Parts: sequence; C-alpha cells; structure tokens
Amino acid sequence: MIEIAEPAVVKALTDWQDWLTHEKNYSAHTLDAYSRDVISFFKFLGRHLGHAPGLEDLDRLSTRDFRGYLARQNSEGLERTSTARAMSTLKTFFKYLVREGRIENTVIQTVRIPKVPKSIPKALSIEDALTALDVVEELSDVIWVGKRDKALLTLLYGCGLRLGEALKLSRDEGLRALDGDASLVISGKGGKQRLVPVLPAVSIAIQDYLDVCPFQFVDDAPLFVGVRGKRLNPAIAQKTVRELRALLKLPDSATPHALRHSFATHLLGGGGDLRTIQELLGHASLSSTQRYTEVDGEHLSMVYDATHPRAKRS
Repeated sequence: MIEIAEPAVVKALTDWQDWLTHEKNYSAHTLDAYSRDVISFFKFLGRHLGHAPGLEDLDRLSTRDFRGYLARQNSEGLERTSTARAMSTLKTFFKYLVREGRIENTVIQTVRIPKVPKSIPKALSIEDALTALDVVEELSDVIWVGKRDKALLTLLYGCGLRLGEALKLSRDEGLRALDGDASLVISGKGGKQRLVPVLPAVSIAIQDYLDVCPFQFVDDAPLFVGVRGKRLNPAIAQKTVRELRALLKLPDSATPHALRHSFATHLLGGGGDLRTIQELLGHASLSSTQRYTEVDGEHLSMVYDATHPRAKRS
C-alpha cells in the first residue's frame, strides 16, 4: 500500500477502516470490499497523476478526475454494479476525510453514481429451502458438525439473519434462544439493532447442536465453532452450502444469503406485513424491503409466526 499512496494517505485509510470497524460495526467482508475499492482508486491516481497520491492531491481532485476514474472503470468492462459500489465507497471515504479535517475537497459528492437496475432477490422455493435444512446434516460424517450446520442454516432461514450476524452470536445468546417465545437482539449493518423472534424449529435445531457439541465454553464464547473450537469461519459455511447445492441440484444463486431472501419472500407469500418484515430484516429503508414485492405480490396482512413455512411445520 505504501507504494501506491503517500504515508499520510495510508494512515488516513487505516484510520477510516478502524472507524468503519468500531463505530459503524461493518463486517470483515464489507471492509475488504471497501478497501479494495479505495486501493483501486489510488492505483488509478498513480497512473493519472504520475506519482503516488498524497493528501494534497486528494484535496485538489476535480470532477473531471473522478469522471476519468469512472471512464477507466467502464473501459475495463466492469459492471455498473461494481462501478456504482466503488463510487459510493469513495464518497464515504472522502466524506470521512473532510469531517476529520484532513482535506476540504467535497466535489466528489456532486458526481453522479451510475444508475443500476434494482435486482430482484433470488429466493429458494419453499420446498427447496425446507429440503436443504433437512438434508444438510447428512453432508458431514461428524454428527455434531452436521447438527451445527443444520442449526446455522435453520437460523438463517427461520430468522432472516445475514451469515455474519449468525456467526457473531455468542453461546449465551444461543442458550437464550432456547426459551419459549424467545427473541434475539441482532446487531446489523451500521450497528443498527433489531429484535428477531425465534421459531420453535430454530430453538430445537440449536438445542440439538449444543447437546452434542464437544466443546464446552463460557457464555460469551462463539455459538458456532469449527472443528478446533474457534469461531466458525464463514468460508466453511459457504463451502457447506455449495456442497448442498450440488447435491440437491440447486441454482448457483442458492447461497447462505439466499436463505435470508427466502425468509422474506416466503413471509410475503404467506401474507406477511411489509413493515414487519422490514423490521425483521433490519432494513433502514422500506424501499429495500419493497423489492420483495416484485417476487410475490400477494396481500400483506399477517406476520412472522403465522406465515413462515417452518413455523407451520412446527
């Protein structure tokens, strides 16, 4: 990184990453994507300016410079979604630099982000979702690992969690989810908290996992652990779903996050209220949740435990 930016810029980037981690509670995956976007921009500036950029260079950048970056992105064949995300990242980074008094340049805020057509979330069918939860346990020869994977996927589908949110849960939180009419307090993007009710089927899956898990931990230890007793790596969960996808011949869109989409879509299909689903998903804006109405437009009247397919089976 030293080679593509002056030390003061590198320090600013590191401080920004720390701020996103501790103040905004961004996931490691999001931080990695944001960092790659900014570093890519620094590389562009190095070619554009003829030297590694310093804070003075960032302060002098014009609208034309940022448009030149957009043109370079387009010429390299990057999709609009990637370019739009990169520009959004840069706006966030420059806004931070201005707020911290490191630069005064605000022209990037006037640069329009390329419009991206809203994608419709890809959900599994109810049958495929429930089959996946029933079958995932069979993928591992190790009993407790199979039950762990079933508990994790049941939690994603039954509560609409992001994978990162589920893997952040502590053992103590998992135990609280076993109580009747239990709820979980989930810290989502930007530290936004939401209350998510726990279905009996989710509680049962977690209990089955904890009953056979060979590791005994203090309450604040991770709920989901790997074979060495450390917090489960998301890559392991993603690999499990890929194996499940191949076994059941599911589409490539069948990912851990697709279970969250399925949660919302199936609630809507069963008559769930849009505002309630917004709260359950932790969306800051209703417009984010409204995308699901393009998947299934049936009348929205009932809520979570009256509509979720897994709740009906319980």
